[in-house]
Amino acid sequence: MPEAAIPLPRVVIAGLGGDMGKTLVSSGLTRALTRRGLRVAPFKKGPDYIDAAWLGAAAGREGRNLDTFMMPAGAIHSSLCAAAQCADVAVIEGNRGLFDGLDSAGSHSTAELAKLVGAPVILVVDAAKVTRTLAAIVLGCQALDPGLDLRGVILNRVGTARQEKVIRAAIGEATGLPVLGSIPRVPDFDLPSRHLGLVTVAEHPRAQAMLDRAGELIERYLDIDAVLALAAEAPPLPARGQDRSPEVPERGRVRVGVPRDAAFSFYYPENLEALQQAGAELVPFSPISDPELPGVDALIIGGGFPEVYAAELSANLPMREDLARRIAQGLPVWAECGGLMYLARALVVGAVAHPMVGAVPIEVEQTSRPQGHGYVAARVDGENPFLPRGAELRGHEFHYSKIRVGSGAVRTVLALDRGVGVGDGRDGILVGGVVAGYTHIHALGAPEWAPALVRAARGGGW
Repeated sequence: MPEAAIPLPRVVIAGLGGDMGKTLVSSGLTRALTRRGLRVAPFKKGPDYIDAAWLGAAAGREGRNLDTFMMPAGAIHSSLCAAAQCADVAVIEGNRGLFDGLDSAGSHSTAELAKLVGAPVILVVDAAKVTRTLAAIVLGCQALDPGLDLRGVILNRVGTARQEKVIRAAIGEATGLPVLGSIPRVPDFDLPSRHLGLVTVAEHPRAQAMLDRAGELIERYLDIDAVLALAAEAPPLPARGQDRSPEVPERGRVRVGVPRDAAFSFYYPENLEALQQAGAELVPFSPISDPELPGVDALIIGGGFPEVYAAELSANLPMREDLARRIAQGLPVWAECGGLMYLARALVVGAVAHPMVGAVPIEVEQTSRPQGHGYVAARVDGENPFLPRGAELRGHEFHYSKIRVGSGAVRTVLALDRGVGVGDGRDGILVGGVVAGYTHIHALGAPEWAPALVRAARGGGW
């Protein structure tokens, strides 16, 4: 019998580089479609937490990531198939430039992802101070990869009606592609940013109003019906057998604490879902405001901006002391980036050393320049509570902090073939039941991680 197919209209919003307007178009399109009553599955290409969260806020559901370096092709396919069960259309925001990847061949680029998932591509271009040259650039994109389904162009930061008319005609004559939208310069609309990119949606006091404005701009200046028609031309996804996680009785669940506040917000939805599927009840708490750690059997501490809230984290002495006591008693903890910084003895920001939990015998210094930025390839070469020796991990790091004191005296369990980590080709500091490092992993690319954390929470030895 022929293999069944799963329909999922989908489109990739790509750009020529950063700051071209991809997030404006993607989040605005997502909000506009949602306001039309469509169920939108929002995705961000690459490992970025912040843009995915903005897309999720625009859709009123979790924004998810698709990354061909961190996730195998089958996991990407499964993620899209899962979305198809409860969505009318998927909007996939690209990252960097359309063909930008790890090497000159553009491996792991937005273009490669678009071809993998069979999605038509719409290219956002910056029209500031340019006309026919944009046609040459778009034509170059067509010629560089004829196998890419490049189907339309959106102009951003258009200055005048005459400029728009010239660009539309030039692109149409040179490439045959339609211009699907023309967004003017909007001087009073700018999503705020900081050193890792946009300010997180959880921190922005007017996030929903900003997204409503983006939706209004897209509704006014983009041919949304044409975009939907293109998305509908994406071929159905072939249905494949999906692994089903066994049901875990509620009485058999362990409690896994998850810091969720302004300082800690970087969690892939799939990581939290994988823990639940493995038998965890997730227990949110705030290291900034809660007086003590809730009753939990293990912790995951994700990334975020502890450096921005260092004074508040340090001031909550009861929480710091309670967490240090529980860790000393053997509490299993998986900590990534911001979690590493919080567990250190001190976090130095602007020459001020803020005392932290002190469970990891290091000091961390926040700097003005990136210390690690990009993909990470690691091998587990030391015994630990969570990952088997010999396991290969793919993840990413993006941090402006570095180990200032103590890194040479600590034990680590990850050898890096790519990336910076805590330094000297290492990451994953091991202290008791704690593994803390700069590497962020994705559960769809490390399926053994969540079950192992739950086993550690149950008191399983290692």
